[in-house]
Amino acid sequence: QLQLVESGGGLVQPGGSLRLSCAASGFPRGHYAIAWFRQAPGKEREGVSCISSFDGSTYYADSVKGRFTMSRDNAKNTMYLQMNSLKPEDTAVYYCAAVLGMYRGCDLHRGRYDNWGRGTQVTVSS
Repeated sequence: QLQLVESGGGLVQPGGSLRLSCAASGFPRGHYAIAWFRQAPGKEREGVSCISSFDGSTYYADSVKGRFTMSRDNAKNTMYLQMNSLKPEDTAVYYCAAVLGMYRGCDLHRGRYDNWGRGTQVTVSS
């Protein structure tokens, strides 16, 4: 059974940092592309970042570029999202999502990903 479990969310002040984790189980190590999405109240779910399975390349939404860093540890089947210089507009539920296969590059089209976690809340507020 394929499962993704996010952790690491919480309340942080503007300018602060958080690191989210996504633990994958049931997936063959490294043989899936993975992404982070987020959804704020009343808004559509949007892509944040992704990392490919073939070459480890990453892609970031313009809104987080330079502030967020995504990485993966294939030995642990775990992915991370380091979020720095957080802003109130980063407040959302953050989801990790995965698609099996070996891919060069990645993208943030929601329909591409068919396995989703339940999300973790990130709140940026003073």
